[in-house]
Parts: sequence; structure tokens; C-alpha cells
Amino acid sequence: MERRRRVGAYGVCRGSGGRVLLARGSASCPYPGVWRLPGGGLEHAEDPAHAVVREFAEETGLAVEATGLRAVLADVATFRDSGVAVHTDRLVFDVTVGGGEARPEPSGGSDEAAWFTPDEAAAVPLMPFTAELLGIPVAPLPAGLPRSLPPEQAGPPHPDRRQRFGAYGLVTDPAGRVLLTMIADGYPGAGRWHLPGGGTDHGEQPVAALLRELVEESGQLGRVVELVGVDNLHNPAALGPEGRPLDWHGIRVVYRVAVDAPTEPRVTELAGGSTARADWFTPERLAGLPLTEIAALALDRPLR
Repeated sequence: MERRRRVGAYGVCRGSGGRVLLARGSASCPYPGVWRLPGGGLEHAEDPAHAVVREFAEETGLAVEATGLRAVLADVATFRDSGVAVHTDRLVFDVTVGGGEARPEPSGGSDEAAWFTPDEAAAVPLMPFTAELLGIPVAPLPAGLPRSLPPEQAGPPHPDRRQRFGAYGLVTDPAGRVLLTMIADGYPGAGRWHLPGGGTDHGEQPVAALLRELVEESGQLGRVVELVGVDNLHNPAALGPEGRPLDWHGIRVVYRVAVDAPTEPRVTELAGGSTARADWFTPERLAGLPLTEIAALALDRPLR
């Protein structure tokens, strides 16, 4: 079974009476007749917040604004006829409507858009991630779903184009120190201090991936406190261990993490060679430190 990855952006749009807007899968999509939050896959190099605005316009006719990242979760769907297992990382935003009138997608993946109360939503077939986000018990999908991959996903991935989803942590201890990791030679950003974390594995939830990476890169046991946001990085000519330039698109979710019993940081072999070292930093030691862009942003520090 071939494994593939994709990233999607979806929106929770609320109307009067606590209703939420849902879209129903059309006959041409892998989940016909199943309702879900409006949204869909990111295009290469597309910012997730821009993607949810674009998808809402296409699927529902509404002009929306993404006001915040509500949740991040992942799931795997097996398309047996295609011999492909697709892991989808789903970024769910809160959105507000700025104009337009709800209508189904003229030609595409949804054939109806409608407002539901929680009780009404519980009475129709729902995608599992949608049920989870709405606090509704997850029910099995109708038999035979999902169907074949949609045409835009049927072909093989581009050989020199990479889309990578990662989970990173703004990690602190009770003394107010911040944990950072240094990127090893041979990797983009070598020599700079970075937020602990890294790419998620196929089938892995982002929080689990972050806590795993925290152990591998520094030997620390942490607990996730809150979801901070999402960072988008596009480098059309990234040089890494592959030995040739790649069109690289990174989607990086950032969480706030607490380490209640800090120890001396230690990089393990499981870190995979991309981390040279790890260390705790007081606010005074952060001054003048060469940081990656995402670390500088999370720490509200200038990029040097």
C-alpha cells in the first residue's frame, strides 16, 4: 500500500442560533452524501489561512476571514482500489463571513451547503473530523467509502516538490527558561537555534509527534499547554540531505509546551541527525542568538 500525505484547511463558520455551516460531498468526490466542514487541500506553497478563504469561496460562495486556528488533527483514509493510504493533516480555523450567500459548489466536491444545529448535524452522515470538532459522537461512514482518489490526487507526487507538515513547541520550564535545538550541518538553517519539534509520521497526530520529537531531540518530557498558531514556509530551492535543490513547502504548527521537571538536554540517535545539540536559555542568553525564522517569531525576537 502506497503512503501519501496531504494538508487541508477547513473552517468553523457559525450563524444565528449556534448553527454551523456544512458542505455535503457530491457524487464525484470520495465521500458522496457525507457532510463536513467546508474546506479542502492546500495548493503547493499556499498559506493555510489563505487556503480556507479560497475553499470557502469555491465551495459555499461566502467571502470569509480566518480569525484564528481552532484545532489541528490528522486521519488516514485507505483507497483500496487505488492502492493508496492518504494521511491528511487538517487545520481547522474559526472564520467569520464578510459577504456572499451560501450555495453549493457549481462543479466540484460538494453539492449542497446548509446550516445545522448540533442536534441536526448528529442526524446526518458526518466526516469523523467534523463530528469530533463539533463535539458529536463519531459514527462509522456508510459502507464502501471512501471511493477512488479524486483526479487531482490520482497521479504520483512531483519528484522535486515537497510538502512537509511539522509540529513544534515553544518549550519552557518552571524557571522561565526556553528550550531550543541547534540545526546540524547539511540541513537548511544549519547552525541556527530552532524550536524543538519536527515532521509528523504517517498516521501520527501532531501533539504526539511533538512530544516524541521533544524526547528525541532533548530528552525532555513535556505536556502541551495550548495551540499557538501555524507558520507557513516556502523555499523554492531548498538544499538539504537530498543533494539537489527542492521546491520545499513547510506547514508548521506551534504549541506552547511545559516541562515540569527539566533535565540536562541530550540529543538521542532517534533525532535522525538533523539536531546538533539542545540547551536551555534564560531570556538574557537569548540576546544575539542566531535563530530560525519560526523561533524568532515565537520568541518575539529580531531575526539575525
